[in-house]
Parts: sequence; structure tokens; C-alpha cells
Amino acid sequence: MIKDLLTIVIPSKNEGELIDVTLGYLNRQYDIIGTRVIIADCSDDSTRDIINSGLYPKLNIEIIDGGLPGFARNKGAELCTTPYILFLDADIFLRDLNTVKTAVNFIIDSCAHLVTCKFRCKGFYSFVYPIFELLRDFYVDHGPCAMGGFMLFDKEKFDKIGGFNNDDKFAEDFHISSKISPSYFYVINKKIYTTDRRFKKKGLFYMVKMAVLSMINKNNPEFFKNDHNYWV
Repeated sequence: MIKDLLTIVIPSKNEGELIDVTLGYLNRQYDIIGTRVIIADCSDDSTRDIINSGLYPKLNIEIIDGGLPGFARNKGAELCTTPYILFLDADIFLRDLNTVKTAVNFIIDSCAHLVTCKFRCKGFYSFVYPIFELLRDFYVDHGPCAMGGFMLFDKEKFDKIGGFNNDDKFAEDFHISSKISPSYFYVINKKIYTTDRRFKKKGLFYMVKMAVLSMINKNNPEFFKNDHNYWV
């Protein structure tokens, strides 16, 4: 059963408007009953009330104190006792109800270290993620490039590379994925959905520029310790 194989960790901060949708889709995933979901939260809005609403009976949810995404994910990972750990963002919508089961079966069968999915969003910026996939495919020989919205790790390999860097304030997801061998990184053919809120807030040029700079600086840890005004 998935609950014996997988722990899900979700960092959150003031996600009261979205986390209900995220947990609603997660609660409807196939074979998800009893799966441990650790939400590392640092909210001061309604997020915790929604999490504790009892509307997600298939999930074994617990809340811990969080912080910046890398730190929050590491805090959740410390409690993980299963062989695989899925880092999921609080604004990721798993509309395909077989996504989690497929990803877990794939990582087992392939002996992968890190598995992710194809990202999509609606609205004006819907074209961005397919372009990102082309960039990732071009870059993958230099190292994996994964987004934190859906990162399924072999827990043993995650621990071996030291987890996320707690000092990272920007692109901690890309930074950790770049430490995985390309031979053990896979993108499965499942589409997951998120919002375009960051593109709207920061602008497309900024997002593309920072993605390229992250790739260029993958071996420069100081780059990731600067938030580059991402959270402003």
C-alpha cells in the first residue's frame, strides 16, 4: 500500500485560498488511504483551520512548524520513516487521480532517485511550462532541473545528498535536483496543475532570467543564499 511506501511533505505559508483545493485533489488520489501528510506551516491566516477541517479523511495529516521552503521540507523529512518522500507545494492540483500511484510505482520499478511530472497552468502564462520543459530537456545532460511543486525522492538518496540547503532562500528545489545524477532523474508523463500567480507578481522576464541564472550558478552555493527579491 502507498501509505507504507510514501510520506508527503507540504511546506505552506498563508495558503488559505488554495490549500483546500490541493488537499482535496490529494485526498481523492487512488490508494492514498492512510498516507502520512506532514504540512510544515508558518501561516498567520486561515491555513491551519482549513487543514484541520476534517474534510480530507483519507489522509493522515499532521502539522509542524515550518519556515522557508527548503527548511520546511527538511523539517518534514526528518519525520519520514518510509522509503520514498514526495515534496508537494501547497498550490499543486493533482487532477489526474492516478498521479501519486503512478509516480511511486515508477520510482520503484526504475530505481530512480528523483521523479517529477509535467507542470501546467491556465491563463495567459499557460505557454511557459511547455517552454520550460524544452529548456530542461536541453539542460538535463548538465544535471536535472526540477521544480519543488512535485519532487518524489528515494529517501535514502535524499539523505545521502544532505537534503535541502537550509541557507537557501531562492531556487532551493533546482539546487537540490542539480545534485542528482541525470541517469537517475525522470519526468513521468503526468500533468499537474498550479497557478500563474508568481508570473503575475514578478513578471515573465524576471522568472526566465532567474531560471537561466540558476542553471549558470548551479555550482555557486552563494547564489542560492540570496533571495534575489523573489519573496517581495
